[in-house]
Amino acid sequence: MKTVWALLCALAVAPAARAQGANSEIAAVRHSPYGEAPAWHGEKPPRPVAGPVEILKTAEIRPGMKGVAWTVFQGAQPEAVPVEIIGLWKNAWGPRQDVILAKLGGKAAQTNVAGGMSGSPVYVDGKLAGAIALRISVFSPDAICGITPIEQMLEISAIDASRPMNPKTPQTAAARTELAAPASVLGGGVRLVPIETPLALAGFHESTLREFQPFFEQMGVAAVHGGAAGAVYDTRPAPGWQKALQPGEAIAGVLVSGDMTVTGLGTVTYNDGKRVLGFGHSFFNLGPVDMPMAKGEVLMVLSSQFQPNKFANMTEIVGALRQDRHSGIMGELGATAATIPVSLKVRTQPLPGGPVEEKTYRYNVFIHPRWTPFLMMLTTHNTLQDLNSSAADEATYRLEGAIDCEGLEPLKLSTMVPSGAGPAPAPMQLAAWWADKFNRLFQNPQEEPRVKRVEAVLEMRPRRLETAIESAWLEKGEAAPGEEVAARITLRPWRGERQTREFRFRVPGNLARGEYRILVSNAAVLNRPQAMAAMASHPLSLAQTASLLRQERSNDRLYISLLTSRPTVYREDQALRDVPPSVLAVMQNPRSPGRALATPETVLPLGEMPLDSLVTGSAVLRLKVQ
Repeated sequence: MKTVWALLCALAVAPAARAQGANSEIAAVRHSPYGEAPAWHGEKPPRPVAGPVEILKTAEIRPGMKGVAWTVFQGAQPEAVPVEIIGLWKNAWGPRQDVILAKLGGKAAQTNVAGGMSGSPVYVDGKLAGAIALRISVFSPDAICGITPIEQMLEISAIDASRPMNPKTPQTAAARTELAAPASVLGGGVRLVPIETPLALAGFHESTLREFQPFFEQMGVAAVHGGAAGAVYDTRPAPGWQKALQPGEAIAGVLVSGDMTVTGLGTVTYNDGKRVLGFGHSFFNLGPVDMPMAKGEVLMVLSSQFQPNKFANMTEIVGALRQDRHSGIMGELGATAATIPVSLKVRTQPLPGGPVEEKTYRYNVFIHPRWTPFLMMLTTHNTLQDLNSSAADEATYRLEGAIDCEGLEPLKLSTMVPSGAGPAPAPMQLAAWWADKFNRLFQNPQEEPRVKRVEAVLEMRPRRLETAIESAWLEKGEAAPGEEVAARITLRPWRGERQTREFRFRVPGNLARGEYRILVSNAAVLNRPQAMAAMASHPLSLAQTASLLRQERSNDRLYISLLTSRPTVYREDQALRDVPPSVLAVMQNPRSPGRALATPETVLPLGEMPLDSLVTGSAVLRLKVQ
């Protein structure tokens, strides 16, 4: 026990001991197998600038070489860090994928190899050797790093359209194989791992980060509270982009910008005046991308042997990232990345009958089939936290949104979610419902949606609006075709008195004589068959997917339908009602093109009743048509 206590005390004292030498550029590393941290001998080298540079090839690497790395510790100006080459780790990431092992001195010996240093360029004798990209996993007394050779980074091509096998996305997070770094030649269970790219979220509540932490952990992404120098609504390059992102400066990939920002921070490795390389490892390993690229400002570097990290702000957008590859990211200065502009209006009524408060959020979202739906869910959930903080335990949330896609009529969608009405908290249910609409649009395999803008209104009411259908009855059980029939329905509001409502419908004029059933139901009962048919159909086009979304009934209405004994056939986005048996046999023939799903009954709409409340349950009535 004394030994364990002594170890814990030593770990607690270590950061303080390093802090005492913070004013010295030479920090001796205790018990280091590689000796003291490298220090300067003579004058410091000049800061690198954009433009052509001589390359140090891996074949020229020798142990003991002295060099310099450039990275930002505070502000926007990079500082020099002395480097000593340990050796070349052959085939570390695969065939002909070498890594240069090195030890850092100066401030980096105090901070250790921190998140956000990814891409810091390393020069030996004035030649660019590569980018700092890896570090020893945890509790190393040495600032040992792995350097991705610049030769590998220069292989990143702007026109490479291939897709990597293991991208980091919310949907593929369970299949992470690249996160397990290869066993290190250092032995003893110690291994080098890619330096985390901190995913900084500014304008987000702590509760949002907590709720979404499992998503980020599955992707191997370190999500942290971050900042932005100001709300950036324009994704076009800011003035002065021509001189931006010099080697050693901070670079950020921007997933969300505006009133909320989501950015990944690293360091610029190389800049030829137009093309920029950074990170030295992948961001999300997405392959070809079109993502805003921004400058960064470092507030501080947290010193730690466990998880050192840079705290930084995104500043100005200066271009677009074009490639996200295993050996680094590549961006183009002056380019503009397409994004989805979102306007999200939030209305809340803190007290029943009180004044309505309104706030509008504006932000832009990165376009990607896997990331866009997740980012829509993340930002929507976050805005609901403002409402949730002042709302009563029993509240109801409504979302009405419009998605404007090029070549399609705007999609207008709505839903209502009361607190306690499902297995997840209402804000998460609502955000997931909204994300599902984007997921369905972006996952169609035939055409990529070009979303021009998104507008939505979120509303919170401080009471649970939920109404159950208890019973219903007809004023009379017989009617003639074309005759109007009166009926009544008993509704039970949440913690309220029963209500009886009257409704009328007209019997279809072409209805044959016989016994029929009248269905009084919520939207879910009617939406289910077509949703199942859509899943069973062959891949739908974008237009067909949008058509299905438009056909979904709203869950705040009560629907009256007539059921017939003839089947309905659902094919793609079409519902073919009252199909004769002979036609059904042909359509269900295995040799018929396409796949179809048939239900034994046809549902004919007779009317609907808005209730401004989530509707649950159903009732069936019998009607004889003479």
